[in-house]
Amino acid sequence: MRKLMTHWRQVSRSQRGITGLETAIILIAFVVVASVFAYTVLSAGIFSSEKGKEAVHSGLKQARGSMELVGGVVAIGNSTSSPSSVAKVRLTVSNALGGEPIDFTAKPNNVVVVDYIDRDQHQANLNWTKTAQGRDDGDDLLEQGEKFQIEVDLSTLSPALGANRTFTIQVKSPTGATLAIERTTPARLDYVMDLN
Repeated sequence: MRKLMTHWRQVSRSQRGITGLETAIILIAFVVVASVFAYTVLSAGIFSSEKGKEAVHSGLKQARGSMELVGGVVAIGNSTSSPSSVAKVRLTVSNALGGEPIDFTAKPNNVVVVDYIDRDQHQANLNWTKTAQGRDDGDDLLEQGEKFQIEVDLSTLSPALGANRTFTIQVKSPTGATLAIERTTPARLDYVMDLN
């Protein structure tokens, strides 16, 4: 009987050992799964953080390449006596505060594109010229503190821009936001018209 009791105790101890071993294996499995999950969450967080940083840098680059309208918009009629349509539009632009230089090289190598839109048509890449206003270092770059007067040729529009018409001029730089200027021509056209 004594032998039987000793044997029974040994079996019971070995059962406890197996149960402890199983518990340790399960616990280790939980730790491994939790580690993999934590690594995945951290990787996703780092990835989204990097994407956010890229978006911020892209936004800054675009904002730095932006220009702004300085002063008014002037329309020039197609005739000095009694104009029937607008032949040109003049506007002055400058670099937005703290912006990167914008290349205003003339056609055919231009990178700045000027478009015209009204209810009847959309004309892309119109002819334009630039004249420096005030401070100028002689190059084609619109830099901080410089102003360029842009004269947009509207003579190719069909139908021509007449009286009482709302239109939009878009000045698009390769990097940066599009400068959209919407104006309405007066009911009676003159040779020189302030469209403010």
